[in-house]
Amino acid sequence: MAEARQKPAEFVEALAKGIAILESFDADNPEMTLSEVARRVGLTPAAARRALLTLETLGYIGRKEKRFHLRPKLMALGSAFHFTARIDEILQDDLRAIVERFGDASSVGTLDGGDVIYVAHHSVQRARRAAAVPGARYPAYATSMGRVLLAGLPDAKIDAYLSSYRPEKLTSKTCTNAKALRAEVMAARRNGYATTVDQLDYGITALAVPIRTADGATIAALNTSGYSGMVTPDQLVKERLPVLQEAASHIAHQMARYPTLRSALGG
Repeated sequence: MAEARQKPAEFVEALAKGIAILESFDADNPEMTLSEVARRVGLTPAAARRALLTLETLGYIGRKEKRFHLRPKLMALGSAFHFTARIDEILQDDLRAIVERFGDASSVGTLDGGDVIYVAHHSVQRARRAAAVPGARYPAYATSMGRVLLAGLPDAKIDAYLSSYRPEKLTSKTCTNAKALRAEVMAARRNGYATTVDQLDYGITALAVPIRTADGATIAALNTSGYSGMVTPDQLVKERLPVLQEAASHIAHQMARYPTLRSALGG
């Protein structure tokens, strides 16, 4: 989980506000008025207006009448990370191999605050379900990768997470009880893996393992998932866990050779 950092003297508030505005757009809010943006980001209308006009001039935000929306140029920022971190070279081969062997889907993610951000993904699935595209973010408590990543934190940070998180019942099965979630996280630490069923969305059964640096620090997680009803957690553990652990070890060795991604993930 990302730690709160002291703002340096050179901290540029205007830049931070602009980034916060870009992050405020999502699937539920693809278009917003100036006042809606200001409210979501916690800015005055005047400050939001200045930032929006700057981002519009730079080509990252567009406007139709009084409603603002993101523009494709924003994708270039994500592409820059993709290429400099050498995602295809370091991660995609292992994800493709897992999917070719078992079908379904496989992803790599890391913690950002209380969320898991998907760094890479490969899938053969076509049915509607929660998107796992690179850059997607979901609450850590509702994902197998999130629980593995939480398990890699010191106890004090796990306690801090559990005391501050505000869980949402994403499905009828989503675990929102802090005591029960802590038990799941501790089990993931003991076992070296985590499984979930219909926690994030209906129809998703997943298994995740940690990706660790040479000194044992967990900096990312690797998962495999399938459709609930067609696979069970026990099946995933029996059939896929050894393959997933081997892939996680290979990815860790790749990161040691190419440190840009490892450094980006906090390793």
